[in-house]
Amino acid sequence: MTEFTPLASTIGGMMIGLSAVLLMLWEGRIAGISGIASRILPPYPDGMPTSRLGFVIGLIAAPLAYILFSGNTVEQTVSSSLPLMVTAGLLVGFGSVWGNGCTSGHGVCGLSRLSKRSFVATAIFMAAAIVTVFITRHIIGA
Repeated sequence: MTEFTPLASTIGGMMIGLSAVLLMLWEGRIAGISGIASRILPPYPDGMPTSRLGFVIGLIAAPLAYILFSGNTVEQTVSSSLPLMVTAGLLVGFGSVWGNGCTSGHGVCGLSRLSKRSFVATAIFMAAAIVTVFITRHIIGA
């Protein structure tokens, strides 16, 4: 069962929103992780690979900084099934490309820009998540 952490979740959401606003303000770009990660490798049509690389490094460094400054560990539960993880990764990648963005791009940036496409995409993401959790917890019993 997932622990209810309203304060940490609120602060984390505010930091995600702030980072999305700052990226839009300084670079004029949407903070969609799938788009940023997919453009790390060449070719570089806009000549901005360092900012994308810095964004991804920040994503990786943030939990390490949290551990360093708080002394607490970051708990992350990941499946031990390699086929399940590979399948899930491929489905997420396929869905991100097919939907022109991932949950962060549509959910954080798209909704704040009142994008109709992002409203539809986020509704589909949320419905799929609700169905998946229901099936996993109440039908399969995992």
